Amino acid sequence: MSDPVVRRDSQRGRVYDGEQLVRGVFDRADEFGHRTVEVFGSRLTLPVERRFASVESVQVYVDKVLALNWVRAQWERAGVSVRVRARGGASAAHYEPANGVLAVPLHTGSWALRELVVLHELAHHFSADPSEAAHGPEFCSRYVELVEGVVGAEAGLLIRATFGGCGVRFG
Repeated sequence: MSDPVVRRDSQRGRVYDGEQLVRGVFDRADEFGHRTVEVFGSRLTLPVERRFASVESVQVYVDKVLALNWVRAQWERAGVSVRVRARGGASAAHYEPANGVLAVPLHTGSWALRELVVLHELAHHFSADPSEAAHGPEFCSRYVELVEGVVGAEAGLLIRATFGGCGVRFG
């Protein structure tokens, strides 16, 4: 059997740009203690985004998300375990689909040791279609649904609106 043809990841840059903007909103809310923000004319009170101190704390979190009843009902791959490991360097977190590994950089103050980044990687894990574009419309819909259900509806709305402003498509 031949390998599936993977669709081009044409909106990767727009997704990353949108995520950087969203992380900035959460960072400013944490820094200044003002959790109410205005997003496209709506006032939102942002929930607190969880931060992690170690691979072990990310692993505990991932295991708890995978065990949520609604997550298991929504995505078949939630029943497949994910192993979290440290990643060398500081450039990015990533998900390795071949062996179900979520790799996070651990340098001091790592931007990757935060809930939104971990949920992004879990949204990759939940893909049942190996030919799906890594950051395509299906991924973006999964990611927002996961954030809405785990972090809160306000965080999901912020991501959905910001992604839309960056030209990201959902599907």
